[in-house]
Amino acid sequence: MDWYGLAMCATPGGPRSALVHGDATYDLAALGTQAGLCAEDCARLMTLDSTIAQWNQTEDLIERIAEDTARKARTGTLEIFRLATPRYLAPFVPYRIFGAASNYIEHAAEMETKLAAKADSTPFIFLKSQGSVIGPGEPIVIPPESQKVDWEVELGVVIGHAARRLAFDKASSAIAGYVIINDISARDQTRRTDFPFSHDWFRGKSFDTFSPLGPWFVPRRVIPDPHDLGLRLWVNESLMQNGRSDEMIFNTYEQIVYLSKWLTLRPGDLLATGTPAGVGMARGVFLKAGDVVHAEIDGLGRLTNPVIDEVT
Repeated sequence: MDWYGLAMCATPGGPRSALVHGDATYDLAALGTQAGLCAEDCARLMTLDSTIAQWNQTEDLIERIAEDTARKARTGTLEIFRLATPRYLAPFVPYRIFGAASNYIEHAAEMETKLAAKADSTPFIFLKSQGSVIGPGEPIVIPPESQKVDWEVELGVVIGHAARRLAFDKASSAIAGYVIINDISARDQTRRTDFPFSHDWFRGKSFDTFSPLGPWFVPRRVIPDPHDLGLRLWVNESLMQNGRSDEMIFNTYEQIVYLSKWLTLRPGDLLATGTPAGVGMARGVFLKAGDVVHAEIDGLGRLTNPVIDEVT
């Protein structure tokens, strides 16, 4: 199957879902009509929020459109549906954002986090606020409460099917697809001394703009193995992170199994599966106004966001 991704694009008529194929971006609902989908099915594709929320109904429709697009794109007959200068938005708004802490050994080491042996532990999961999501090109805003705002490129796993108490060999069936998430973190707000609880993940992770997401959502069927992907992040022109998803302590399937023990996973849930080594905290270097952050994962594109100070 040819590679493709799904996106949300700003257009004069408002946000529209799109299919990214090769170097072209097409109106997704229009492609659906071309592929012979009925009006009801095309309506499910108007936004990726609705597409992912109804993944049981839309997964096969999307694949049908992608296959039809791959055939017709070679003949040039789809040019009338092409978005000439697409401006990508956040591809969808997650139902919930679950973050995996210290899920790469070298990252745990650089943060001076002492981990138990994997056999004696389980994933450590925290929640990020839905309101922290921004899209490609939108600015990461440094709040006045923090002087240590940091970056973390992560593989985002998008849930497409409700799941409870999944067995390991069924975990992949819950996945709709994948996306890049940059788990921005206020390091000086994550730790506290005024309570007996040393970490405050909510306070350090959920500022507005602290979850850049995008540029595309890539369906599971397009990515053969989520544990064979390179993850990289640059601040300006400096490569800061360069890891691989097979270095996770708890892989994506193990995280899904763990979470599904405690609650029912829902379509649109997003798992930020952890970050490799190379964060700013270990270097004593943090984001500042004027920086530009580029996060990249094999097969998922490149997510770019400028950095600004909050105007108070």
